[in-house]
Amino acid sequence: MDLKAIIKDGVPRLKSYFSALPWKSMLAFLFFLLVAFIFWLMLFFQKQNIEGTYRVPLKYTNIPEDVVFDNPLPAYIDVSVSDNGAEIFRLDIRKKDSLEIDFAALTEDGTTLIQGEQFRQLLRGKFASGTIIRGYYPMTLSLATSKLESKELTVAFDGELTTSRANLVADSVTFIPETVMAYGSKESLDKLKVATTEYTLFKNLNATSQLKIKINPVEGVKFSPTEVDIYIPVVEYTEQTFEVPIRATHLPRNLDVKFFPSRAKVTFSVTLDEYKKIVAEDFEIELDYRKFRDNQDGRVEISLTKAPATAIEPKLSPTQVEFLFENVD
Repeated sequence: MDLKAIIKDGVPRLKSYFSALPWKSMLAFLFFLLVAFIFWLMLFFQKQNIEGTYRVPLKYTNIPEDVVFDNPLPAYIDVSVSDNGAEIFRLDIRKKDSLEIDFAALTEDGTTLIQGEQFRQLLRGKFASGTIIRGYYPMTLSLATSKLESKELTVAFDGELTTSRANLVADSVTFIPETVMAYGSKESLDKLKVATTEYTLFKNLNATSQLKIKINPVEGVKFSPTEVDIYIPVVEYTEQTFEVPIRATHLPRNLDVKFFPSRAKVTFSVTLDEYKKIVAEDFEIELDYRKFRDNQDGRVEISLTKAPATAIEPKLSPTQVEFLFENVD
């Protein structure tokens, strides 16, 4: 049976089924159910001493960078309260705001253990004035700290940079700031020479970019800041090719040498700004006679002995040539 036949046969059956339902009775039942729920809700809102337990997140502020807490800090506190139904309902549905633990203010007088009435007063600020705090856990909060050693470290990049076609990284990347402070034990800091970034891959860069990058965490060491900006200078480039003559140096007076070929092609990348500033005479290929005179196969590898700094990744073709000595009268 195809789909059309199923629909044609099923629709009348559904109509017949729903038309036979006692809709009036069902609507009356739902209405009275709704009224009963409203009355229950009203009674709940008026009822006193309703108890509830809530998890309050903790937010620690104004902590010096050169200290470490002697005990782990809790991320939240479980608070048991009682109040009228309306307030308990409001607590149930509202978003729980963090309780700020201001380290500098709380320890200003030398106190390092928050407990008792002081702790209760901090918690009271998160609840209505009529709410009774019955209990909370943990019941104490230790803010005891120990002093850390400090060391200034240079930021080092760990990762890969790739540019889009016809672009390249013009210079070394830099960081803002260039250094970060590391805090930890003397033993931990002695092992660190630089502050390495998290391994990051920047792909298809097509313009100079300044991006956020995190410092790679080290166990037992705190970094400040934990995130820096990496500045990546990207420029457009093109390719250029010149032919460069191959010359020999330190030849005896009665000897000459011929190279085959006598010239090599040098191909390099260059930024558009520097393109017209580079000429063939900026490159030289000089071979020291004393280093290749004993080559039995009559071949010698060549390399650039002079090239402008603005020529990026110059490559020679061919990379070796044949040579032939000739006596000169």
